[in-house]
Order: sequence, then C-alpha cells, then structure tokens
Amino acid sequence: MLRRPKPTDSEADILRDQEKFLTSGAPSASSVVRRPDKRRGETGGGGGGGGEHNGKSDEERQKDVVTIEDLPDELPSLTPAPPKKSRFKTGCVTFEDEDAGERLDKNDTHVSAVLSRIVERDTSSTPISLPALTGMAFPKVMHRSENSSQVQQSSAGGKKSIFALQIAAQRLKEGKPPLHCAPKAPHIPEDREQNLQPESSMDTDDKPAASSSPSLLSGKGLGVPDISGETMRIHRENQEKLQAMSKSEILQEQRRLLTQLDPTLVNFVRSRKAKSVPSSASASEKQPQGKSSRDNFPLENLSRESDSSSASLPLQKPQEVEMQGEEVPPQPSPAVREQDLLLKPQKTWVHMDKAEPEKLEWMKDLPAPRRKGTKKAMQARFDFAGTLIPPTQDLPTHLGLHHHGEEPELAGYSLQELFLLSRSQLIQQRTLAISTLANILSKARTGEYLSVLKGSMVSTLLDAGLLFLLRFALDDGVEGVMSAAVHALKALLVCEEDEECLDCTFSWFRGLASFPLLPSTQEEEEEEDAGLPENMKFTAKEREERKKDHDVARQDVVKGLLKMKLLQRLRYILEVVRPSPPVVQNILQILTRIARHSSSSATEVLNCPRLMETVLSEFLPSSWTTPSSPLPQSVYGLPLASAMKLLRVLATSGRHACARLFNSFGVKQRLPCLLSVDPIELLLEPAEALRITTEALRLWAVAAGYGQACKLYIDLYPSLAKSLQSFHKVLAPSDPLLPLQLQRVLALLCLLTQVTHTAGCHQELQAGMVSSQGEECPPPPPVTWGHVTGLQASLLGHLKGFVKSLDNPVQQESSLAVIPAYLTYLEAYYHQLSRQSCFKPVDTLQELERLTSEVLLPLLSHHTVQRLVKNLKSSSVVCNDQFSPPGLELTPSLPGLACPRWRDRPGLVAPSSPFPLLTGLGLLLETITGIHKGLSCKFAALLLSEPVVGYLRCCSQATPTLSHTGAWLLRHEHHLLYLLLQLAHRLVSIDPEVAKYASLYHQVALVLLPWLLPGSEYLGHELLSAIIFSKDFISEGHSGGPEAVELGELKLQEETHSSSPSLQTVGALLREACVQLPSIRGCFLTQLAYLESSVLTSRDALLGRSPWISSHLLPELTGPTVPSDWPYLPLVSLYERTGSSDGGGLGVEELPQWALQAVTHCLQWLLLLEVWREEALKVIPPVAKLARLSCVFLCSSDLFLERPVQKLTWGLFRLLTRRSRLDSLDLDVPPPGLASFQDLYTALLTQYEAVSFGDRLFGSWLLLPLQRRYSATMRLAVFGEHVGMLRSLGVTLEQLSIPIERFTSPPEDSLPLLNLYFRSLVTGTLKPRWCPLLYVVTLSHVNSFIFSQDAAAQAVEAARQSMLRKIYYLTDEVLRNHLLLFRLPQLNSEFGFDMFEQLPPIRAKRLESILRLQIGSDDKYDRRQ
Repeated sequence: MLRRPKPTDSEADILRDQEKFLTSGAPSASSVVRRPDKRRGETGGGGGGGGEHNGKSDEERQKDVVTIEDLPDELPSLTPAPPKKSRFKTGCVTFEDEDAGERLDKNDTHVSAVLSRIVERDTSSTPISLPALTGMAFPKVMHRSENSSQVQQSSAGGKKSIFALQIAAQRLKEGKPPLHCAPKAPHIPEDREQNLQPESSMDTDDKPAASSSPSLLSGKGLGVPDISGETMRIHRENQEKLQAMSKSEILQEQRRLLTQLDPTLVNFVRSRKAKSVPSSASASEKQPQGKSSRDNFPLENLSRESDSSSASLPLQKPQEVEMQGEEVPPQPSPAVREQDLLLKPQKTWVHMDKAEPEKLEWMKDLPAPRRKGTKKAMQARFDFAGTLIPPTQDLPTHLGLHHHGEEPELAGYSLQELFLLSRSQLIQQRTLAISTLANILSKARTGEYLSVLKGSMVSTLLDAGLLFLLRFALDDGVEGVMSAAVHALKALLVCEEDEECLDCTFSWFRGLASFPLLPSTQEEEEEEDAGLPENMKFTAKEREERKKDHDVARQDVVKGLLKMKLLQRLRYILEVVRPSPPVVQNILQILTRIARHSSSSATEVLNCPRLMETVLSEFLPSSWTTPSSPLPQSVYGLPLASAMKLLRVLATSGRHACARLFNSFGVKQRLPCLLSVDPIELLLEPAEALRITTEALRLWAVAAGYGQACKLYIDLYPSLAKSLQSFHKVLAPSDPLLPLQLQRVLALLCLLTQVTHTAGCHQELQAGMVSSQGEECPPPPPVTWGHVTGLQASLLGHLKGFVKSLDNPVQQESSLAVIPAYLTYLEAYYHQLSRQSCFKPVDTLQELERLTSEVLLPLLSHHTVQRLVKNLKSSSVVCNDQFSPPGLELTPSLPGLACPRWRDRPGLVAPSSPFPLLTGLGLLLETITGIHKGLSCKFAALLLSEPVVGYLRCCSQATPTLSHTGAWLLRHEHHLLYLLLQLAHRLVSIDPEVAKYASLYHQVALVLLPWLLPGSEYLGHELLSAIIFSKDFISEGHSGGPEAVELGELKLQEETHSSSPSLQTVGALLREACVQLPSIRGCFLTQLAYLESSVLTSRDALLGRSPWISSHLLPELTGPTVPSDWPYLPLVSLYERTGSSDGGGLGVEELPQWALQAVTHCLQWLLLLEVWREEALKVIPPVAKLARLSCVFLCSSDLFLERPVQKLTWGLFRLLTRRSRLDSLDLDVPPPGLASFQDLYTALLTQYEAVSFGDRLFGSWLLLPLQRRYSATMRLAVFGEHVGMLRSLGVTLEQLSIPIERFTSPPEDSLPLLNLYFRSLVTGTLKPRWCPLLYVVTLSHVNSFIFSQDAAAQAVEAARQSMLRKIYYLTDEVLRNHLLLFRLPQLNSEFGFDMFEQLPPIRAKRLESILRLQIGSDDKYDRRQ
C-alpha cells in the first residue's frame, strides 16, 4: 500500500513516492477536467472530458443533467468591474525542467505546420447550383436597403450576414427552402393559460405560460441520442404540471422558490429571460395601466434585501443627510415612442432598426425639478465646490452636475453617490469625488450646513466610514487621487482659524502652553474585565491594542488614523512621491494637528522612521537658492514656515522631545541660518521670510521655556539687538506686511521673556539648591543674569514710545498689540530681579516709582485704554458663554477650538478685547506691588472703575460649562480674574473704598476656585491661602452680621411659632466660625493635600521656573481642578475613610483624632456660606447638599451626638428646610456620585435603628424625605422593613421646622402604603407618645381614605369598606375615635390634631350603609345555614 506524504518529507522523497505511484498503475483519487472556453465556442467534449467519462459508471452517464448556459462558476466579484481573464493564460504555463526546444516545436505556428494539418472537406453529396443567367455584363451591386425587403429574419434564426441574406433571398426566388432551417415545434394547447390572469399566470416570466420551447433547458448532459426530443418532453411535462395547478398554488410555489434560490441565480435567470424576449411591447400589453412590473415581481426588492444581509464591506453606505422639505410625488412620465423622437431612425443605419425605450429615455429633455414643500426631509445634494444645491433650483446641464442617478432631474451629488464615485475605476471620477468630499468637509466644519441640514454632516460621514475611504485613497498609485485624499484629510482634521487663534495668543501670559486635543468621552470598561480583580484586568495599553480600527476611530479620529499607519504613508508621499506645494503644506498641517493631539501622538511623529529627517532635509535646509517665482512648482529644498511650526508644536509636547529636536535632529544648527540675518536678506519671498523667522523665534522661545538652547542667545545676541533697534522702523503703518511684522516682534519679545526667566534661575541652580520635590536640580543654563540686564532699558524705552503713540490714530492699533508683550517682559524682569544677589532695594523702588508715574498710570488713564476696558464684559467668555458659539459643528471624537469667524464676533481674541492688555498690566502690578507696597493705592481706580465692577458682578453669577471649545480661552480669563483678586487683596485692608466691595471679591473668589482648569492648581492654592478664608473679605463677620442673622431668626420664629433648637444659636455659631477662619483654612488645605504635586508643577510654570518645567502641554482636560462641592470635602473624605460606601453598613467605633475637629470646621464653613454666600453654593443641587450632610450620621456611631456637631447640623438643617428651599429640593434626581437617593436613605434607616438612641436631629433628618411630594418608596421602607424605628422616632411637630401640610396633602393613593399605615396603628406599633408626627400623618391619610367619595377601582373600594368596618369594630375606643373623628392637624392640641364631636352626616351615612351591607350579607349567610 502506498503511503501518504508527510510534512517532514524532502523533495527527493516526494519524487520517489510519485515514481512508485506511477509504476503501480493505481487509479488516481481525482482527475483533471478541462473546462470549455466559451469565448472560443468549445462545447466541452474534448480535452479531459473523455477521461472523466470513462471513469463514470453507466448509471451516472444516464443521469439527467439540466444546465443553464452562461451561468458563472463563481460568484461575481464585489469590485466595480470583474477581473479580466487572459485567453492565453493556460498556454503560458511553463515548468523549470521543460525543454525550450520541445515547447517551441509543440507551439509551432509556421505555415508549413498549418498546411500539414489541412483536411479537405467531402463535397461529393453537396448539390451544386449554378448562378442564374442575366442580361447584365456584371452582377448587380447589392445595397443594404434591399435586405429587409428580400427576406425577413426569423427571431429564432439569429443574426445573419449580408451575404447569407442574399443567398437566402436567391433561394426563395428559386423556390428552394432556406438552408439550416430549424424544425417547427409542435403546437401546445393554451386552454389552461386562458384561465389565469395575465399578471398572475407566471410572475417570474414575462412570456406566456405555454411557450413553444424551453427558454432555460438546452439538453446538454442528458446522455441520450435525441437531445431535442427529450428536452421537449421535459418541457411538456413542466407545462402540464403548471396547467394542473391553480393560481394560488402557482404563486405559493413561486414564493417558495424565491426564498430558497440564491439571489444571484434568480437575477441571472431574469437577465437570461430578458435577453430571450425580443421586445418589451408584449410585456407592457400584459400589465394593467399604472402598474409596473416591479409591483408584480418583487425580485428587485428581494435582491436588495439579500445584498443588505451580506457581509459588510470596509466602507459602509453613508446615512444620508437630509434637507428639510416636503416632497410632492411626481406624475409618471409617459414612455418614449418612436414617433416622439426628434430624429427618426433610418433603415440604412446599421443595428439601429429596433427602438429601445429604456435607452431612449436618456435622449429626452430633463423634467423640471419637482415642487417641494416644507414638511418632509429630502436628500441633500452638493456641487463640486461643496455648496448645497436647493432641490427647486434648475441648473443648466453644461455644469456637469446631472448624472444617471435615481433622480436625474436634480443637479448635484448626494453623499452616497460621492462614496460610490470615490471607488470608481476611472481616475477622474475618484479624484472628483474625493475633492468634493473635501470641500463639503471644509464647509461643514465652519457650520454652513447646520441651518439647512438635519443631523451632523461630519458625524454622518465618519459613521459611514470616511476615514477608511480616505486612508484607502492615500494608498492609490495615482498622485491626483493621493492629493485629493490629503486635501480631504486636512479639511477633516485641521481648522486654520483655530491655528490662527493659537498663534495670536502665543505671546500672552503662558500662551505657549496648550491643552491636548483629546476627546473627553470616557472609555467604558471591557466586558471581559468585569468582575475580575485589579491585577488580572487588562492595562489601558493592552486594551487599546485589542481594539479594532473601527472602534478606535469611532472614539478618537486621530488615534484611529495612527492605528492605520497614516504617518508611514505620509512619509512615503513626502519622500518618494514628492507632491506639489499645496499637498506638502496640507501634509505638514495634518502632522501639526496630530502633534497637538497628545504627547504620545507627538512622540509617534518623532519616532516615525525617516519622517522628521525628510521634513528637516527637504523643508528646513541649511542652504537654499532663490526660488524662480513667487509660486514655485516645487518647495523641495526651500524652508517652509509650516515645517518650522510642526517642530514648535512637537517641542511643546515635552522637554525630552524638544531636546531631541535640537540635538538629535540638528535644529540647533538650522536656527542661526534663519535668525542671524534680517528677514529681507533671506533668499525667500518677503511674506514667507517673515513667517518662517517668526516660527523660528517661537520655537526658540519654547526651548528657552525649558531652559534649553540658551547658548544660541549668546551667539545671536548682536542679531537680536539689531532687531530690537529696528522695531519702530518695521512697524510702520504703511508697510503692507504690518500684521506679519507684528507677529515677529511679539515672538521676539516672548523669546526674551523666556530667556530672562531662565537667566533668573541660574543663581539658584548654581548654588546647588534642591527643589521642593526632593529631586536634584538640573544643571545651570549657560545664560546668566548679566546677559539679560542690558535689555531692560532698551525695551522700557520702546514701551514709553508705544504708550505715546497711542495718541496717533494711525499707530494706535499696532501699539495696543505690542504693549501687553512689553508688560509681560517687565514682569519677568522685576520678578527675577528680586531674587538675585545683586538686587538693590532702594534703587529698585525708585525705578518702580518712575515706571508707575511715567508709563503705567498714563497708560491706564489713556482714553484709548479706558474705551478698551469698557469692552471687558462683552468680550468675556464667562459672562457671554461664547466658547460654544451657535453655527459650529462639533464632533465628540474630533475636538476643536470652535474659532471659525472669530474676527467677526466679540471675544477674548478679537482686536477689541482688553484681556491681553489687562492681563499683562495685572501681572506687572502683582510683581511691583509685592516689591513696593506703597504703589498699590495708586491702582485702586482700576478696581473701582464701573466696567471692572460690572464685570466682576457678572462673573459672580455666571455658571460656565467646561469643554475643549472654551477651555483654552477660559484659562486666560481665569488668569485675569486671579490678578484682579490679588490686587484687591493688597488694597482691601488699606483702602476703604475697595473694602466696600469685599463681599463681591470674595464671591468671585469662591466661584473662581471650582472653575480653575488643570495647570492652574497654584492659583487655587493662592486663593485658598490668601483670599477665601481671609477675614478682610468676609466683612459681615465684623460688621454686625451675626447679630442681624439672630434678629432675622427671631422674627421668623414669631411668624411660624416654631422652636427649633437652632434658632437661638445661629448667631453665636457664625461668630465662632469667623474666629476659627485660620483653622478652617488649615483644615481645607490639608484635605486638598493630594494636589500637592500638581500645585508644585503649576507653580513652576506660572512663576517662570524654566529649568523645572517638564512640558508646555497642559494636563488632559478631564474636569476642573477642585470639585464644585469642595466645601463638603472633609465630610465626604471622612465617610470614604471610615464608613461604608455601599450603604447599610456601620462606621467604625473610634474616629481619628482629627475627625471631630475637621467635621466641626467643615460644618462651620458650610454654615457661613449658607448664610452669607448662598450664591456661591448654587452650583450644588439641594439634593447633593442633603446627601453630603448625611455623611455626618454615617461616618460613625456617635459623631452626630457631639455637641458642636449637633448645633451646627441643626443650624444647617434649619437653613435647608426653609420654605423657599424646600420647593427646590427634588429627591427624585440622583445626587452626584450616587445611583439614587433611595439607596442613601436605606443606609440612614439602618444606621438610625442601630445607633440613634432616639436622637431628635437624626429623626428630623429621616422625616424630611417622608413628605407627600416625594416617592412612596421611602415611606414604604419606613412602615415596611424598618417599622421598628417608629418606637423611637419621637420628633414633635414643634421641633420639626417643616409644615405638617407637606406630609398630609394630598391624600395618599398608594393602597399598599395605606394598608401598612392601618396595620401599624391597629397593631400598636405606632403610638402618639412614641412618634407623634407620623401618628398624625397616618391618621390623616387613613381617615381621608375610608371616607373618600371619589370613584375608584373595585379593589380599592372593597379595601375602603373593609378598613372602615374593621375600624368600627375596634376594641380600642381611643384609636377608633381618632380614626373616625379625625378632622385637621393642629399644633396646639393635645395629640396634634382636632377631632369632630360626632361624625358629620355624610360620613355617618356612609358608615351606616357599609354596616347595613355587612348585616344584610350576614343574614343571607344565616338563612343559608
């Protein structure tokens, strides 16, 4: 027996086994079958067919085989066109061991080889016909017009040549039958066919049911001698079966076949049938008027359904963005007839003798656009520029916007059609479609479609798979398609106006820092990780790697593109393809946007092989030649500003990335080539020269912000000094490049500011000091303080000149643009000067006085600045909530800054904004007033000015929302607010006028603290340390505030006649809280100690400690630095540390030593805020306040029993239960951090039963949620699972400050709860001496229920009667009288309610009727016995 080959066999072993198999003569397990080539007309009888036939038995050869011609062996490909097949593919297969000479002999096509195989045909039996004799010398020339008159072609005969037609006509003339005449099929009766309606006889075939010959069966493969006869017999049997079936049976069998057959096979049968039908005229006659064949034969719908259920492609069909409008259904256009044609077909036209209506439809003029209303949505269509085309607009056809779509009369392309064209095989169509999508994206990002389209355009395109389409297009081998794809990617990712805004704010205070553009969506935990311990769960990196490209792109577009290897493809395009200048600019902007995404994305850009080397060598060369034209054909070999900006953004991502750029990639050697000469001397176009030098200065400023590249400052100092001396010359108003010159001046001032900060740290680093984090100090920079001291005098002279130029209207705008940068530089200089060993206090104080009198005060009092300050409120982001302006389309997976059209609307970056000037002035004032205390009073007018006071009042009442679109602007506004508060801190204790607004400043500080964003932790620390807990800003504490509160509480007591324990103690508690403010500050600073590292990092950045800054990229924008409910932080942290977070558990018995003091200070601070700063706590919902204060009872078993805690909690409870605040308390809303308030209430009930000892405060806390307006779930919990607590819930109506009507009105409608009320009363669980309040409440609800006259369901009415009878027969006379004679709650009565002396007539009558019914039923029962 032959063995099977093994994987370990060598080639020699396999050849040896093959030789053994051939010598054995054993039959092979398979045979080679040669398929016939239908293009050559082969029938399949030759080749390997014989061998296959010999291997089959006779039974198999006689088996009936039904074949269908032209049926493909494989399913059609999903590509736009099927792959081409080579006719000579099989003949070109060669083997290595085949001799070339033998192959040449075998395939020899020489004429001798052809002649040697000629076989002459036997013509002995063929009749010979002589040509007819004519009287003409030459035969008559035949004309094509005579063909149709000579002989009629048969439909079964097929097409014939002109010569064959002439021969057939000649034989007809001679009376001979035509050659190759097919036999006539026998006639089949059609009686049965006439019984069926035309439209239902055979829905799958347009021909009559009883046709003369089969249309699908050819008889091939039957294996019988008479193939045609056997085929007709099978056809007749099929016809007989159909005639024997009824109409319903035929339709049922048809539906069964359609559900079982493959849709591709059904489509093939239909196409074959359509080919066999000579004309559609007969089919149209069979169908009734107004009903199309599609209605009768739902095969098209079936194929569409099958297509939708097939495997999905990488690109999905885009969900169409629809326009608002109502579509009026059009009238069906009449079919095109031959007589309607403008040009009649002639008989002499070849193959034009038959009219085809479906093709002639395109010869007609387009119908007018259909009328549209205003109710129904319509499909959006766009032109090539991305402009939305109204459906009613009739555009000319020469624009190229009409096409053979579903709506040919409408111009433009829908998104679905553009997606289809983008995968076309024609290069022009692919390029045009992707370019159109790019234009649509550009307009969508600016919000042009929001008012006319339903849904988000960008989100719709992303959901449809736009990223995959563009990524596939980038891999196209055609440069035009690649360029269009790059353009579309740039339109999707990059917003040029966002970049312009970031460039404008670069010279602001901390303007070089920015937030990473990461989506704010929180990733859901994988289901696989659910329930697993922490050490077994996937890490974030592993979870990210396991995600598919589609899932990653859906959450984060940039991450998805990086996962698709976008960087490698862009590098290939830049390095190998070398595209045109616009494509290069687009690629560099895309890389810049990716670098802004996060530090990890910037690292990927740096680590991409040969990407940065290509950018630096091609677009930032060390030397170049002058371009031949302002718009060169190629930018390779020329320095580009966009390439320098890419380096700057990469350097912003971190200290290490910046060091790699300057040292490993050689940027340090390239900067002197651009900055050592004047921009006009560079061999570049003037505008481009200014742009690239500006970006070079910004890149240098970023590096100097890390303390790096300072050696260049020493080397290029002459060039920098020369640039400083030419400031007034380059800022001439007549210069057409003035905006670019301004940007270059601001970049240079920013560089000098950063170098000054770095030089100021040299002495500290030189001394070997250690940072506060315990880490070793970095090495000192090469630049020292002596290198920068000479700049101050020159820049101060410039500042004085610009202040004087404010009087010149021509120079006013440019002066206002550069003055803030000069103020920021002076702040850095004086801040670092005070830390140097060469600091001379006396000389510095005199210098500061001259600076104030000669520069700052004239600047502040100038009418131009005063006019600018009036725009403070209108330019504010906090006051106007403009960080999410209407008309902009925002995508969660692709965050942006929402800056389109920023020049056309007021805002923080607008030219009319006073924020940059006031921020620079505030920075300088904070520094110089810290050095010279006496200068503070000279700037009180700034705080007391009407625009500033109005702005602060507006901020104290604002509630801004945090998002990427506003965070980058809010950060700058927070800086200004902080600086104004610091100035107020210096003035409030020495200026009485400023002290009048102390409460306003304190209110602004309280609302600013929870607004501060990541990176501003140091500002929050300073607010807590200096302002928020300062007695100077809480003026009520020393101006009769506590006494006023006591008087107000006494007046309230007289009005409500209540005696809450807190009424006489609130004033004393407030006085004690004011005394304890320093201790309260220490308590909260201790609670916020977890932010220490962030505070130190923020301090280094804000104070200019350059060598300690690790990154200019701010932390991820996950939320504010301090939570909005920070006043409750000690309570919440203590509960998390000692209590049970899931509810129902008891706290530990012994608290930490600091716990009581921390809770006391927290409650004191909360009481102070609730009384005097209620507006500051309005951002916290009332239900959240109640939930946070509940931690007092859950932290421990006896904390709430401590006397200071009792007093303070009673006071807070009294404030929370005021009538105005009770209405806003909604317990159905889940408190932040909790699933529902009911869960917290269950934990409180359990804790009360365990450790309360009947405490009245704890009892009042539990009674609050039992009001009638809240959910019955909590009342069911009290009277159901925790009914035992009613014995100790002894809160009286006088002790509870909540009106009793809130518990009794409206009457209870929950039948299970009413039954529990009644059971607790009857069983004695609830008694007036144990729980007086709930006793009155249950009496009121039960009494209202049993005597209610409202119509109710049968079960409710039966419960009423049963409860009333049980009450009547109660043995407890007191309880029975209370239930029957209850009238109204009354605080001054013995039991807390009034009673009727006797039942009112209506109630007595109802009681009597119910008792009579019972007696009657009892009598009936007795008689039956």
